[in-house]
Amino acid sequence: MPTLHWIGKEKVTNHHLDIPYHTLDLQYNFGLNQDLGDLKDAKDLNSDNPSNPTNEGSDNLIIHADNLLALKSLLPQYEGRVKCIYIDPPYNTGNEGWVYNDNVSSPRFKKWLGQVVGKEGEDLTRHDKWLCMMYPRLKLLHKLLAEDGAIFISIDDNEQASLKMMMDEIFGAGNFINNIIWEKKSSPQNDAKWISDSHDFVVIYAKNKTIYKINKLKRTDEQNAIYKNSDEFDGLDDDGNIYGRGPWFPGDMTVKTVNENALYPIITPSGKKVFPAQGRAWVYFEDKFNELCQDNRITFGKDGSNKPCIKRFLSEIENNGIVPKSNWHFKEVGENRNAKQELKKIFSEIEFPFQTPKPIKLLERIVQLATDKNSIILDSFAGSGTTAHAVLNLNKQDGGNRKFILIEMEDYAETITAERVKRVINGYGKHTPSPSQEGNNGTGGSFSFYTLGERVLDDEQNLNPNLALHKIHGYIWYSETHTAYTQQATAEGYLGKFNNTGIYFHYQPHQVTVLDDAYLMNVTELCEQYIMYADICLLPETLMHKHNIIFKKIPRDISKL
Repeated sequence: MPTLHWIGKEKVTNHHLDIPYHTLDLQYNFGLNQDLGDLKDAKDLNSDNPSNPTNEGSDNLIIHADNLLALKSLLPQYEGRVKCIYIDPPYNTGNEGWVYNDNVSSPRFKKWLGQVVGKEGEDLTRHDKWLCMMYPRLKLLHKLLAEDGAIFISIDDNEQASLKMMMDEIFGAGNFINNIIWEKKSSPQNDAKWISDSHDFVVIYAKNKTIYKINKLKRTDEQNAIYKNSDEFDGLDDDGNIYGRGPWFPGDMTVKTVNENALYPIITPSGKKVFPAQGRAWVYFEDKFNELCQDNRITFGKDGSNKPCIKRFLSEIENNGIVPKSNWHFKEVGENRNAKQELKKIFSEIEFPFQTPKPIKLLERIVQLATDKNSIILDSFAGSGTTAHAVLNLNKQDGGNRKFILIEMEDYAETITAERVKRVINGYGKHTPSPSQEGNNGTGGSFSFYTLGERVLDDEQNLNPNLALHKIHGYIWYSETHTAYTQQATAEGYLGKFNNTGIYFHYQPHQVTVLDDAYLMNVTELCEQYIMYADICLLPETLMHKHNIIFKKIPRDISKL
């Protein structure tokens, strides 16, 4: 398989492993029934809710942080649980005149590049820099994606080819689903130097294509309109009563095959003998065809002399949906101009800084295809917050409980990204009443706003003594099990049982903890094996071997994520 090479690649292919793990700090909750306030020290609120990374608020998250660090911080609660990822990364057009700083030359990125790639980074082209920026983020996104999930990435021709090869390497070429062509402009750009650019791509990869299933689209009135034929008599029920199946459309009754058993002649009602076209055969064997004729499911045209067609009844297929096509027309999913108009309705009082935001219909299409009513949707280049808007809209339409996670590193994360979601939840527009009044046209819902918190381990692998214990417990549990921690530790540091292994974390931030006979007196849970963390172990080897106790020294044996 062809591979993609660029300057700095060897420095970033495993960089996601070196990214320090940070906790997330709750700043506020919005839209919850009760005023939860600042809950940074809370330990048991919503403790039975695995969707919440700190058990402090809403299932929906907006995180203001560098997405590389934020993605790492999501691993303990979300690894392998995100059903749909959508990202709209910088297209790397070389245009720095707008809010996304689209040629990845921001001071923050240059600093990161110097730290990771070193002096070699001074000679990188903008394409090398873009690849260095994207690779570790895609590696973390791959970890977060569920086994039956998929990632959708908006991109244009500047980096589409490079993205495809990079995705083949990280996700596997066999997991490529399609390269959607989205018509982003409804009219030509007459001042274009060569050809008017009217489309972008949405590149789709599954985590595991062998089990991934994409949803079908709902049928439209336009698609149903072709079912305009109707019969006075469609058939008889078991009691001999006449019934109608409704409108139908004539479907081809041949298939490309050489099956000789399906090449029989058919006599039309007008007496004409017909055969399939050369190289084709009838779909049905003769016995089945005769059965369908008896059931009035075959048509020979108005005069009874045409080749037979099968009647496709709308009543029998309208709930099956439509397989999506690879070209998405602006009339179906919106265009950039629609997206700007949508944002003006929400932010009528400010000059909106985004030039090419994504339309809500585009994101609704993606979420419809990729999720069920309880899925988690992640957008780590959140921008104006369109992904959350689409999720909230769909939840309102079908009563779903989809959850969103947005990550945005720029300063507008609260003033635009989160503010948009607030207005969508409460309602917006010139005549929108306040949230406390009846008639609010908002979607409802809630979210919690987070910023990046402190690290769990410093550069010397020492535990941060200032962290709340429940955050450390979550980290330890994940490092041992790679699952989300949804329990509450006991006073003795018993975290819980996993695969019949009891996990104990005997830790005090400013005291030395000892694993000895006195501590074992508190162990009441019977397990096949025990993993016990402490500063010092005084238990004899024979006793540990007898009870299958594995001692792990704090902080030496704490795994680095």
